[in-house]
Amino acid sequence: MPATEITVQSLGTVAGKTLLVPTGTPGHTYAHVQDWLTEKRKTKAAVKDISTQVLVKGIKQWTVFEEKRGAATVLTVFKIT
Repeated sequence: MPATEITVQSLGTVAGKTLLVPTGTPGHTYAHVQDWLTEKRKTKAAVKDISTQVLVKGIKQWTVFEEKRGAATVLTVFKIT
């Protein structure tokens, strides 16, 4: 299933989950999310799937990964099509 990286903005929490809203234009498209994960593993980056902790408005299928970069935490969101 193709996965497109999207830019999101947090709007707070709903029912204990973080609400994310897509903004901007879509990013890279991968044939499968596993392709992105393989790239991250090659660089020894530690990523964690937090899809159950967030809601993405207007998208039926998504997956969200959390990655620590220095002192910052980066969320990478994919729209699954």
